[in-house]
Amino acid sequence: MNENLKKRNEMLADTVIKGLKTRNMTGYYAKDKEEALKIALELIPENSNIAMGGCMSANEIGLISTLEQGNYNYMDRAKMKPREALLAAYDADIFLSSANAMTDDGVLVNIDGNANRVSCIAQGPKKVVFIVGINKICSDIDSAMKRARNVAATANTQRFDIKTPCKITGKCSDCKSPDTICCQFLITRYSRHEGRIHVILVNDNLGF
Repeated sequence: MNENLKKRNEMLADTVIKGLKTRNMTGYYAKDKEEALKIALELIPENSNIAMGGCMSANEIGLISTLEQGNYNYMDRAKMKPREALLAAYDADIFLSSANAMTDDGVLVNIDGNANRVSCIAQGPKKVVFIVGINKICSDIDSAMKRARNVAATANTQRFDIKTPCKITGKCSDCKSPDTICCQFLITRYSRHEGRIHVILVNDNLGF
């Protein structure tokens, strides 16, 4: 990455972290994936019960493989029945997630198909740890929503065997397809529970 762009991203992350603080959330800056992994592990005590909501970024920084090999109780939802995984996640010590988009003053935007991820972000797990690439940062809620719908959601459809207009066109058409993955929208603008939401901003492009 160009050094000037790295510096710009560092300054942007500082702005976002200050915004998070005003919203009773805690932000951290990681200069690369390795530092992001180190910060994440500092936030996750050993023997914790850990759940995840489809967070590609956690895999990209090597967090999931580290948890699976370490002294942690990582609950792999792929090995559990859907409702069993959902209820276990609600009662987890740590919930891992990313954001589909985020504003530069600290508002998190997420879209979900089954609400398992957004419901755990909103309530349930004792601590939520977001891993967010600098590519997710937008100037305001309107642009964050557009990114979540036209970039994150449309890219995610390519992963699944579903039929939605956006999978063909690459852009959101506000569809009501039976296969739509845009069923619930969550805007997290403030946390009433101090110390619950932590956001690691990584100076790299992670996820969609």
